[in-house]
Amino acid sequence: MKHILSGNEAVARGAYEAGVSFASAYPGTPSTEILEEISAKYKDICSEWAPNEKVAMEAAIGASFMGGRSMAAMKMVGVNVAADPLFTFAYTGVNGGMVFISADDPGLHSSQNEQDNRYYARGARIAMLEPSDSQEAKDMMVEGFRISEEFDVPVMLRMTTRVCHSKSLVEFGEVQPQEKKPFVRDLTKYNPVPAMAKLMHASLEKRMARLQAFTEETPLNRMEMHDTAIGVITSGVAYTYAREVFGDSASYLKLGFTSHLPEKLIREFASKVDKLYVIEELEPYLEEHVRMLGIACTGKALIPREGELNPDIIRRALLGEEPELIEYDKSVLAPRPPTFCAGCPHAGFFYELGKLKDVILVGDIGCYALSGNPPLNAKDIALCMGAGFSVPHGGQKVIDKFGGKERIIGVMGDSTFFHTGMNSLLEAAYNRSRIIMCIVDNRTTGMTGHQENPGSGYVLGGGKANDISIPEIVKALGISFIRTVDPMDLAAVRTALKEAMAYDGPAVIVTRYPCALKKYSPEDLAEFGRNTVPYTVDTEKCIGCKSCMKLGCPAIRFDGEKKLAQIDGNACACCGVCAQLCPKDAIGKEEK
Repeated sequence: MKHILSGNEAVARGAYEAGVSFASAYPGTPSTEILEEISAKYKDICSEWAPNEKVAMEAAIGASFMGGRSMAAMKMVGVNVAADPLFTFAYTGVNGGMVFISADDPGLHSSQNEQDNRYYARGARIAMLEPSDSQEAKDMMVEGFRISEEFDVPVMLRMTTRVCHSKSLVEFGEVQPQEKKPFVRDLTKYNPVPAMAKLMHASLEKRMARLQAFTEETPLNRMEMHDTAIGVITSGVAYTYAREVFGDSASYLKLGFTSHLPEKLIREFASKVDKLYVIEELEPYLEEHVRMLGIACTGKALIPREGELNPDIIRRALLGEEPELIEYDKSVLAPRPPTFCAGCPHAGFFYELGKLKDVILVGDIGCYALSGNPPLNAKDIALCMGAGFSVPHGGQKVIDKFGGKERIIGVMGDSTFFHTGMNSLLEAAYNRSRIIMCIVDNRTTGMTGHQENPGSGYVLGGGKANDISIPEIVKALGISFIRTVDPMDLAAVRTALKEAMAYDGPAVIVTRYPCALKKYSPEDLAEFGRNTVPYTVDTEKCIGCKSCMKLGCPAIRFDGEKKLAQIDGNACACCGVCAQLCPKDAIGKEEK
């Protein structure tokens, strides 16, 4: 029997079939569903959300050291965070097998950069597998644990957005029992101080030589010979695109084990075809190696180095064929910039931030990244997870040094604060910063689909967690000025911002209100209640000033003919923030 699974669902199934005991992750698109699937369907696996990817990697390493098969999952920028333990883990090797997932995001569907994490496998000296579809994602997950234990090495399963989220048929395999190998104290393996690490490095190079021999033999790398006029070397989802374009009119060297590339197999394949293409997403990872072997090929000279690949791009680049598209008048499309949801607790807060003068606003990674868009026009800068306080700190030091009058405000969400924001806040507290740090706590990890975090009160799977208070952590980190406000109360927001601006030192404002799309917990209902009566516009009072439109709420529209604001009662989240903006009290709750 076959099942239709996404790549992420298939990875979860592969972990189950491989006898994984422990799984950890930080949610990040396109990898988020892996841990959610494990938690929902494979409850024998101890699965949990970690505060960040480094911690997830370290917890999985600890489980491996103790003899259980373990895994960690993250999106590609998460591997940057987890690289510290990863590079040393390659030296120590494993006890129980360990596989981690790097879900790359070609096309930047939900990411701040477009990095190709295949280079991590080469740089860290680990093994890497690249599935092309859901069946391979499941099978390679199982095979990855075998490789990990046979060669004493961590294994990276490099997924991409299209493999993660596309669905295809998967045939299930035998489920291996969960087993624990004994932990044997061995400082030459588990204690990478310099004297021991030198020996570990020598051992690692021997393991790498064995993996180089393995890549020439493994069926994960295979030739598919058809017409030999064209030969294609490819890996991952690019293989499926190439097959769709060329079919049997080309031959293929399909590479699934790619941390160590099969030089003999590449030479043999190249000798059998007339013209050689290398088709891959993003960087010329395969092409560089092929050229290093002295083999002529065509790759990034024609195929773009940026963006997600697809069959149309390959046809256009290699065959000069343009796809047939439906022509339409693009001028009639209304521009629709991304905006906050109706009732988002961030909207009113950023409305007030956007009105401040002589302020530079630094954001972070989360839903509030939308705050730079019109009509709010609040955010000026963003960088990466956790930088929402450290970037302002450095910037404020330079402004103050040169006598500038600007103040920098940093903003990050609750999950981001637990991820790496605490370290940034500690930097500001320790070095007597003058920045204002805002933690917008919407009671969940909103951007990736409402996963729990250390401040939400619940763990993965729904169990109760310790109540971890953001204001108490902030106080413990050395901050004296702390204000907690309801972001739906704009007057309270203005007061908190005014006091923080007047404070000569590091100031923290915590906004606390649930995401508009969140399923309220019993604790949420007890603390915040829930208004279910939508708001409406009194057309007799409305003067068409468009003050309410400055909020950017998608439930509010302006009738250009009548020159009046209107609220869609079906879209209204009943938050009442718009009513606070109206100078004529023309907005109020619907009468029942």
